[in-house]
Amino acid sequence: MKHYLFDFDGTLVDSMPTYVSSMLRILDECGISYAPDIVKTITPLGLIGTADYYLSLGVPLTKEQILIRMRDYMLEAYWHHIPAKAHVTEALHTLRARGDRLHVLTASPHITLDACLKRLGLYDLFDNVWSCDDFSTTKADPAIYAMAAERIGAPIGEILFLDDNYNADATAKAAGMCVCGVYDDSSEEYTEQIKEITDHYIRDFSELPDITF
Repeated sequence: MKHYLFDFDGTLVDSMPTYVSSMLRILDECGISYAPDIVKTITPLGLIGTADYYLSLGVPLTKEQILIRMRDYMLEAYWHHIPAKAHVTEALHTLRARGDRLHVLTASPHITLDACLKRLGLYDLFDNVWSCDDFSTTKADPAIYAMAAERIGAPIGEILFLDDNYNADATAKAAGMCVCGVYDDSSEEYTEQIKEITDHYIRDFSELPDITF
């Protein structure tokens, strides 16, 4: 039996265009300038962490107002339209059939996360579906991976963490997890960087069942 800990956006589901456009829309509406690689920075932070980061950039809204806009901009797509990435469903069923345990750790809130996984028929395949909100920290914090391993009940080095984001992969690796980078169009420019810091890399989920760790 092996343990897999999956990111959600850009890893299990093809949601990064929606996630990114929702996040950047707020900055654009407020006339706030930002670095070209801001997506790399905010993706591991979750909504609460991103709201705090936006306040530091000078967004003229309260934290609660920022969070409401984020959720409003994302709900429709997650509840009704966002698809699973290619071969995700088949790979997850293969892993479950051979007795492996599956878990999710994502920056997305449960209001979008749970509804999307249930609509796609994936929710019940996982032993745990966690938002960063459940740990009161972000995937930019190495402690979250240790806490997840403790809740899973397995040594941190025996869990395979899968994410398309460079910063999350680097942090999980530093925390002691085995890490598999996942290709996503949104992070294509960081592909080689991700490969350099991870133990494995997949471009398609059909490759996942053959990975050994």
